[in-house]
Amino acid sequence: MTPARPAAEAAPAPAPILSPRQVGLILFALAMGGFAIGTSEFVVMGLITEIARAMGVDEPRVGHVISAYALGVVVGAPALAILGSKLSRRSLLLALMGFYAVGNLASALAPGYYTLALARFVAGLPHGAYFGIAALVAVRISPPEQRGLAVGRVMLGLSIALLVGNPLATWLGQTFGWRWAFALVSLIALATVAMTARVLPKGMHAPRPDALAELRDFNRKPVWLALGIGAIGFAGMFCVFAYLAPTLVHVTGVRESFIPFGLMAFGIGGILGTLGGGWLFDRLQFRAAAWILIWSMAILLLFPLAARSVWTVLPAVLAVGTMGALATVLQAHLMDVARSAQTLAAASNHSAFNMANALGPWLGGMAINAGLGWTSTGVVGAMTALGGLLIYFWARADARADAVLAGGAE
Repeated sequence: MTPARPAAEAAPAPAPILSPRQVGLILFALAMGGFAIGTSEFVVMGLITEIARAMGVDEPRVGHVISAYALGVVVGAPALAILGSKLSRRSLLLALMGFYAVGNLASALAPGYYTLALARFVAGLPHGAYFGIAALVAVRISPPEQRGLAVGRVMLGLSIALLVGNPLATWLGQTFGWRWAFALVSLIALATVAMTARVLPKGMHAPRPDALAELRDFNRKPVWLALGIGAIGFAGMFCVFAYLAPTLVHVTGVRESFIPFGLMAFGIGGILGTLGGGWLFDRLQFRAAAWILIWSMAILLLFPLAARSVWTVLPAVLAVGTMGALATVLQAHLMDVARSAQTLAAASNHSAFNMANALGPWLGGMAINAGLGWTSTGVVGAMTALGGLLIYFWARADARADAVLAGGAE
């Protein structure tokens, strides 16, 4: 006889009945928030030379500003998910995006290097919780067989930011000063708050377990191994992307005005990866992570060679962008293994990826400062992708062992 589910894991009440048009507008509003976050998260990478020049520091040190933002995500995602547990998902989304607007305005007004680093840390705090809650809302209003696609559509805003928002912000920063890029993000975040308040109906709050029950289900090996795959395996993408601008200038030999085209290539790859990741998960489930990591190792190892020519660097950068498929796959997988810790796990997925965002630039900066050259980031990134693949095999072996034990118990 199947045991009754605990009250903490009771099925959520049905979501409000929505028309296809309403669903489309909600997903668009959620993706707009992702667009604001994606533009802000990666804009330092496009303006790394301008910020270094304005602040009087070298480029690897500006890479620490990227890491400060990433650490803000790592800290803020689980903390804000827990602190906001009493709010409806609608109210929490509005609060998080409003906070994001304030953090980016503080970044635009930062008077010096250390205040900029602090402002970027603060701006990163709502990042993971927003994406986690947005993904849960998207899944709740979508058919069960389209979970991966629903998550991919939310993450699409992040990818479009790489294609449009980041090059636009980079151009804006190069033309009028880097502070205007963060001011633009603040305006987009405020527009997201207004649209979300208008199109997202009340009643999107699924019943939440008590904090202890959620922490208990979160603190399980399948959850931690999935987060480990993201934290290690995804670092390679950030390792290359963090230093893409100086690599294009110093290795490929292009002018700084060419950098937005490199960012656009990365953005196209990000869109393909996001949509492809949702498609792969709906067909391969967790196995999709292994294929993405193998693909990542291959393209990262080829990057140092491709970076030497303007004709090969753009396809290589596009291929690096497709690594973003891993984020969609792991976000959907966590919904399968997190039990009642859905909100905490969904938010923590972005903590994991921003640990990768901190780890990648740090490892890449160490290799560059050791005299290994700008393109050493590709080799370092391939090593982190291998690490993620090893964690994947660990997770698969652990899942098989649990299945055997469960079968024996029956």
